[in-house]
Amino acid sequence: MILDKGTVENAIQHTQNTALKGRRFETIEQQNQWLMHWEDNWASKRVHGRAKRQVEEMFQEEKPHLMELPLTQFGFFSQVVRTVQDDGLIQVNDCFYAALPAPLHSKVIVRIYAFEIEIIDPRTLEVIRRHPKSPRKGMVFMDEKDRIFNPSRQTRYLFARAAEIGPHTKRLCKTLFAEEGRPGQRRMRGIVDLVRTFKACHIEQGAQLAMSKGLRKCRVIRRLVQDISTLQKPVSKPCGKTLMQQHQLIRPPEDYAVFFEQHAAGTKNNTNKKTLH
Repeated sequence: MILDKGTVENAIQHTQNTALKGRRFETIEQQNQWLMHWEDNWASKRVHGRAKRQVEEMFQEEKPHLMELPLTQFGFFSQVVRTVQDDGLIQVNDCFYAALPAPLHSKVIVRIYAFEIEIIDPRTLEVIRRHPKSPRKGMVFMDEKDRIFNPSRQTRYLFARAAEIGPHTKRLCKTLFAEEGRPGQRRMRGIVDLVRTFKACHIEQGAQLAMSKGLRKCRVIRRLVQDISTLQKPVSKPCGKTLMQQHQLIRPPEDYAVFFEQHAAGTKNNTNKKTLH
């Protein structure tokens, strides 16, 4: 028998108003002992008002289907909806988790617990993947079998942008895709987007150096390009013209010296006159 929320809560109210009303107990053990006595001798034998059947009889029918309560407490979680991206990953709080076998570009339900996340099919509500929750940003949780290596339209678009920058940049992006598959497109996008800040020639030099040193992380390559751009930046010259010491509109220093002596002498005489008066 399926009970709704109101029916279950009404049973609690019935117990409070019948078994416990007007009674006080010194310990929780005494209260539980009394409730067991009340259950065996009165509650289980009564006829349920709505079902019109004895409570004990209905309980015996349901008993074979009841399961033991879990030993751990109920897990609290927050729930969000995410889209499976082109590389088979979903993004949750700046971290990435494999969502296959969920179809690419489909919606999935994500439950975020304290130490793990669950990816749920929204149609069947079945858990299709579980991952440990990432302790820091930027981490990727996926197995090697989850990597997709066939190029997509997004892959070809990034290759075209890399080719516009130069052959070394394109070679670096090709290498990232060969090693990581579609998940490597995130680093490829970060590299080609450097053109928004730096010159293509500097990005090319950074890509060439990264290939020779075996560097793959986007932030390291960005730092290389930034250092190259700084070292090759031309030294800026002082703006404006140098100060002129002589001009027809500029009085010679001797004129200012004479003016100062006359003014100072006049001020001194006026002070002496005031003192004599």
